[in-house]
Amino acid sequence: MRACLLRTPAPVGARPLELADVDAPEPCEGELLLKVSACGVCRTDLHVVEGELPVRRSPVIPGHQVVGRVAATGAGAEGFKVGDRVGLAWLNETCGVCRFCRTGRENLCERAEFTGWTRDGGYAEFVAAPARFVYRLPEGFDDVQAAPLLCAGIIGYRALRLTGLREWKGARLGIYGFGAAGHVCIQIARSRGAEVYVLTRDRERHRALAAELGATWTGGASDDPPVKLDAAIIFAPAGELVPVALKSLDRGGALVTGGIHMSDIPSFPYQLIYGERVVRSVANNTRRDGREFLAEAARVPVRTHVQTFTLDEAGDALISLKHDAVRGAAVLIVS
Repeated sequence: MRACLLRTPAPVGARPLELADVDAPEPCEGELLLKVSACGVCRTDLHVVEGELPVRRSPVIPGHQVVGRVAATGAGAEGFKVGDRVGLAWLNETCGVCRFCRTGRENLCERAEFTGWTRDGGYAEFVAAPARFVYRLPEGFDDVQAAPLLCAGIIGYRALRLTGLREWKGARLGIYGFGAAGHVCIQIARSRGAEVYVLTRDRERHRALAAELGATWTGGASDDPPVKLDAAIIFAPAGELVPVALKSLDRGGALVTGGIHMSDIPSFPYQLIYGERVVRSVANNTRRDGREFLAEAARVPVRTHVQTFTLDEAGDALISLKHDAVRGAAVLIVS
């Protein structure tokens, strides 16, 4: 099969991905073999490729927003049959027995495996995955439209949950950074009745798309929104935005950081968190998050805005993502 291999992390401008012919994986016990049709390109892929996340597998095939069809089933794999359309996300497998798994917090599992980082992912024609961690996809999304839902969508959904907002109608939500996750998150938040204020450095693509999707107001990443916010989510991997966002929160507000990697957060005065303001991070997702989000996305319905690339153009997709040149989400069309 054709696959993009990362042997040594390097800046994407150096094009460290190698398109190669490799043996297709064989599904082990409890696993499915998926023929990949599309794979979303995520900022976490960028962190893996550029070495901002430590090397956990080498070489590794990146990609964790995978849409495909079941091509074969391993012994003991239940719930799916050959030909089923499925999705594979970032959380690839958990131990099931640690204190986090036993208490419904499998996203914090001490021995978790991750698609496209610790296990081979979807920048390839085939990928093997545990059947227990594969999702059925709603029929309302074609393969390319569905791909960004599997990380950008799920993580945005979990970030909304962690804001702690109980009453969404009329709530004021800020979104800092408006890429793949932001453009899905705004659709869920608005469907619940929230006013959404989008703060992002790109005017031509990102702020324009935010306005199209119903943002109440858009501005630059360091601007002050016109009202105090009940909650805010930072999707940009920029630690300097934490004190900026805290300054925009009303008393009792929550700030959620939605990425797996962020640059250092500068010091800030205590007054920014006084008034029972809260800062918390999102770490991965649970399967419950995935199932609930996909159901809500189908009801809304969420409509993803995508820019497509071929598997051969994976490097180009990552470069575009790094330079904020993607309007919405980038997706590789694999087969």
